[in-house]
Formats: sequence, structure tokens, C-alpha cells
Amino acid sequence: MVSLRREIRRAHPEHHAAPVHVFGPADAALLVIGLAPGLYGANATGRPFTGDDAGGLLYATLHAHGFCNAPRSEGPGDGLVLQDCRITNAVKCLPPDNRPVAAEINTCNRFLADEVKQASVLVTLGGVAHKATVRALGLRQADHRFGHGATYDLPSGHRLIASYHCSRYNRNTRRLTPAMLDEVFARARAAVDAVRDLSSTASGAS
Repeated sequence: MVSLRREIRRAHPEHHAAPVHVFGPADAALLVIGLAPGLYGANATGRPFTGDDAGGLLYATLHAHGFCNAPRSEGPGDGLVLQDCRITNAVKCLPPDNRPVAAEINTCNRFLADEVKQASVLVTLGGVAHKATVRALGLRQADHRFGHGATYDLPSGHRLIASYHCSRYNRNTRRLTPAMLDEVFARARAAVDAVRDLSSTASGAS
């Protein structure tokens, strides 16, 4: 993967072409987990789901539910701020042929394990990201299977919500529609609000 990044820097010197880190405030209640940076998306801009088609629907949906201050993400310096939300990927670097292999997912899983600890509500985008998240939480895959809209209340206190990935392919084939993604983030919004209400109540009682 290091050699791939070097090749990309030579071909596209303006690209970020490095590990893409989590985007959003460290104390956010919601963590959105995608798959990996795309060549002309996060690998180019350095921000998850930014620069290619996949992020268009995602950021518009996040904005509709109050998780960011604008409906579009163009890249660092655009003034976009996530609100009580962070975004990351199961794989931190651009994978060869845009297809992560098990070794890459496994290597990056320790970073994901640290990221999920900080959040209360987790939204996984796609089956690979979902399985990586279940592994990062130390849970059995058989007990937390992927399916669009599948929701799990975990012993750790997390709420885990699965969605099909917002890729162009899934949208063109109608596997995922804007309404379907909107419903997932409506659930996430309700779960985050419940967490914040509980926290406020506890603070007031003390």
C-alpha cells in the first residue's frame, strides 16, 4: 500500500494520498463507518466521503438531520462542521483497485476499535464496514448480522444501525434510495437525542 501511495503521488501530486483520519469532534455521540477512501474521493481530499459521488447523499442526509452545518462536503477549508457526528472508514488508506482485502481490514481494525469507544451510536455503511465494526467491538458476527436497517442494542451501551453503502452503484440499482438512508439517520438522530437527554438528566440530578 505504501508503493501504491507513492505511485498516486507521482501521478496526482495534488492528492492527499495518505491515511485518511476520522472527521468530526472527538466527543461526538454518532460515528458513521464507511469502507475505504476512494481514489478521487477521500484519497484525493483527505476527508472521508469527500470528492466523489458517495458523499453527496451522505452529507445531504446528515445535514437534514442536524449532524452538519451544510449539505455538501468539498474538502478542507470549505467551512463544513460536523455536529455531534464523526465519520471514519474501516480501512484508512486507498486499497489497490479500490477493493480492500482482509489483511488491510484486519490491520486497520485496531484504529476502528479506538474510534467506536468514543461514540454511543454507530451507523455502518455496507456489509464490510458492518463486519469490521462488530469485530472492533469484540462481538460475534453470527449474533449481529448485516442487513439494511438492522439495529442492535449492545451490551457495551452502543446502538448499532446498519445501512447499505451510499455508493453510486447501490443508488443506480435502487438497492439504496434517499428515503432508505434518511430513515436510517432518523433512527440515529433519535438515538443520539436520547443519549444526550439521558446525559442532561444525569447532570441535573448531580
